[in-house]
Amino acid sequence: MRLVRLIANLGYGSRREVAMMFREGRITDADGEVLYADDKREHHEIRFDGEPLDPPAGLCLMLNKPLGVTCSARDVGRLVYELLPERFSLRNPALSTVGRLDRETSGLLLFTDDGALLHRIISPKSSVAKVYEAELAEDLRGDEAALFASGTLTLESEQTPLLPAGLEPLGPRRARLTLHEGRYHQARRMFAAAGNHVIGLHRVSVGGLSLQGLGIGEWRLVELTEMQTVFSRGSAA
Repeated sequence: MRLVRLIANLGYGSRREVAMMFREGRITDADGEVLYADDKREHHEIRFDGEPLDPPAGLCLMLNKPLGVTCSARDVGRLVYELLPERFSLRNPALSTVGRLDRETSGLLLFTDDGALLHRIISPKSSVAKVYEAELAEDLRGDEAALFASGTLTLESEQTPLLPAGLEPLGPRRARLTLHEGRYHQARRMFAAAGNHVIGLHRVSVGGLSLQGLGIGEWRLVELTEMQTVFSRGSAA
């Protein structure tokens, strides 16, 4: 692949804009030598304004999503893509969220441009654990853990029972919930089915990936070796 196309596909600009960047000397190798559009270099050898290029297709990153931000590229209000460098929204193939967190849910959100990886993570067949901490309007009754683990709980307007889920009380009105599927507003609807109401929801991990001190609104790239922990059995927080 020609360097102009490679760098344009990473979202640094249109092909015309990237061609201009070559003429301006902004594309170099690791030693600072200016590159030309028809040069041949390995991805890891190329620098843009002195910095290594973003990873090629197969990129995965994590974001500590704040409250009040929507998991959409086009919507009203603040969008998750606005928290990332603009070039990430211009990549080809496109970067997508791995599932969604609603506007009033914070915490770990993954992005990838690898469609197969995205579908593998969200598929119930993969049984990837998604762990949430919930703040509730009412005290826990004490029977919620058995109800959620039963595999018989059916949400309103649905026909198929939920997969067994784990619940660990963290206080009278706080709980850690572990899900292995991702139905619409599932955590909130589960507590509603148990006669309670979620007033705060935060996702702390997906498989073996956790926020690891990432501040609210901050993001980082996820290494390929880290992604393997997503599918590790028993990796829930």
